[in-house]
Amino acid sequence: MSNLESDPPEMRCRPDAARSGDVEVLVPREVPLGGPRAMTVRRTLPQKQRSLIGAWCFVDHYGPDDVSMTGGMDVAPHPHTGLQTVSWLFAGQVEHRDSAGVHALIRPGELNLMTSGAGIAHSEVSTSETSALHGVQLWVALPASALGGPRDFQHHVPSAIPAGDASVRVFLGALAGSTSPVTTFTPLLGAEIVLPPGGSVPLEVDARFEHGVLVDTGSIIASGTELARAELGYLGPGRSEISLTNPGSGDARVLLLGGPPFGEDIVMWWNFVGRTHEDIVAAREEWEAGSERFGVVSGYVGRRSRLPAPGLPGGRLRPRAHPDR
Repeated sequence: MSNLESDPPEMRCRPDAARSGDVEVLVPREVPLGGPRAMTVRRTLPQKQRSLIGAWCFVDHYGPDDVSMTGGMDVAPHPHTGLQTVSWLFAGQVEHRDSAGVHALIRPGELNLMTSGAGIAHSEVSTSETSALHGVQLWVALPASALGGPRDFQHHVPSAIPAGDASVRVFLGALAGSTSPVTTFTPLLGAEIVLPPGGSVPLEVDARFEHGVLVDTGSIIASGTELARAELGYLGPGRSEISLTNPGSGDARVLLLGGPPFGEDIVMWWNFVGRTHEDIVAAREEWEAGSERFGVVSGYVGRRSRLPAPGLPGGRLRPRAHPDR
């Protein structure tokens, strides 16, 4: 998914994080994707206080969105550098096309992971069969060793496995005895967890990882701290177990994201991840010039042929370091 803000900030997002016990609660800000009838996403990463959780650097949560009211998703070809996009749906379908020649559907419970390498372009359009669109779009920062790599696309359908009272689908990394075969460039965890009313589950996790618990539906108590819908709870490294409990009267669904603290400073702006201000300036100029760096997306039919890059802000874009180092 593209960041469609016409004047994207240097990823200094608000509101501020609030600490509750040893869980840092990140509350989202709403971002409209396009014009007056656009669907709105709830963005919890990046924020002023915290730009990454492991290599996870961008978390947009959206829906359920009535596409008859908003028109759904229609994102024209746009570029990415320095990242992997992770698409995960709870309802609806999205058609993906990219400049590596991939044409795929994104369906509920199925992972689609696109690697930009040095540069890629793609489009995303909700299908005509979709009445409600509900899901997340996540970005993973690539380490410096993978920044010049090739474009790639991976698809995986994880099985639901029981863990305590929960049902778990592991789409990246390993959890509860399930391991995803999908390739990443840093250690990562990504899993969907559904808990029935009153249910709980203790999850053994890698103590080297920091974790984020994103609540999709209901509410959840994560290691003693209650998180409301759309909130993201941050748990730092050093713990080998995370407990989740559903205090509500309906099912609760969360995403558990994790990875070791990312050891590199990054610069994020619009749809680009780099290391310096100059990286971002070069990527923007090459996209606007139609450079082969990003290739061509074939088969997209929409309101416009491609998304133009917004103007850069005044001054230099500054790297974001991990707040705890």
